[in-house]
Amino acid sequence: MNPLNPKKLLLSKWTAVTPVAKQKHFLVSQVIQSALPGDPIQWVEVEAVFSKATQVIAWRDLQDDSVWRQGWV
Repeated sequence: MNPLNPKKLLLSKWTAVTPVAKQKHFLVSQVIQSALPGDPIQWVEVEAVFSKATQVIAWRDLQDDSVWRQGWV
């Protein structure tokens, strides 16, 4: 997989390899900044396209090809 830039994650599209409850396609709806302005980004909020359910995950988890695929596959 290509290296991810945390500054370009907002509104990026992702596909879960194993969908749960018909939730397969996700959109990064929010990049969560840390309390200190100099600290790197660690968390993102992903929103399911089908149900609009959200969950917070570590942005580096998106690099795991066994869990996430970039784009809507």
